[in-house]
Amino acid sequence: MNISRSVSLELLHPFWRPALEIVILALGIYYAFIFIRGTRGAPVVTGFLGLLLAATLITKLLQLDVLTALLTEFFAFLPFAVVVIFQPELRRLLAELGNLPIFNSTREQRENIAVIIQAVDRLAPVKIGALIALEQRIQLSDVVEAGLPVDCEATPEMLETIFFPNNAIHDGGVIIKGDRILRAACMFPLSQKPNLPKSLGTRHRAALGLSEETDAVVIVVSEETGAISYAWKGELKRGIRIEELQSALTQLLVRNVQPRGIWDWLRHFANVIRTPAGSRASKEEI
Repeated sequence: MNISRSVSLELLHPFWRPALEIVILALGIYYAFIFIRGTRGAPVVTGFLGLLLAATLITKLLQLDVLTALLTEFFAFLPFAVVVIFQPELRRLLAELGNLPIFNSTREQRENIAVIIQAVDRLAPVKIGALIALEQRIQLSDVVEAGLPVDCEATPEMLETIFFPNNAIHDGGVIIKGDRILRAACMFPLSQKPNLPKSLGTRHRAALGLSEETDAVVIVVSEETGAISYAWKGELKRGIRIEELQSALTQLLVRNVQPRGIWDWLRHFANVIRTPAGSRASKEEI
């Protein structure tokens, strides 16, 4: 048994390093294509790689040594070209990596909650309707419909601007991740519960529906009464005071800031790479 085991190990020893390298390269190429696909720089990269491949094949087939040497030297400048072409996407990616759980802190979570509380406290007294979804582990881009990419810092002033009546994007919901507003004018799925009160408006049904399908905390300000509500895990708390909302958000969000395993970080990083280009691209419509 010992002899056969040692023979098997000796046979496998020359192969495990190349196999590991192939797996790492395959994953790197796969996520590179996922990252590039659908971005504004994708057509540039496609045309550039096609031209480069054609030039390489021609120089090799015709044995054009000078052009081959020039192409070889040109490859040294490819990293700079990638940085220039994908500058907006890379900036967005680095910003998302900064929001990984390893970098999060209780202080940052409390600051983010304070922004939401200030915005709601301004909107409710003047009866400006609002629908705000706080994204957690589940990406809301897979659930919501439509929506306009915003990608800006979440501030009370920006939320007031978005929900101000007669604004082009005041209808629909806003998605916030950490301290960033990702999208506005989003259509959330409506709750299909049969026993909901008929007086329940569209915003409340949308908040309840999104909370049923994801782990997001969804905040609602009624346009008719200015009442404050929030939905979480399929339950809707209506007519609460601003202090109660702050307490609820602190309990639901701050307590979740805890160290996670390496697999959670890797899964979150993979989700960042797979984020649709519309969410990654830096927009300046607002």
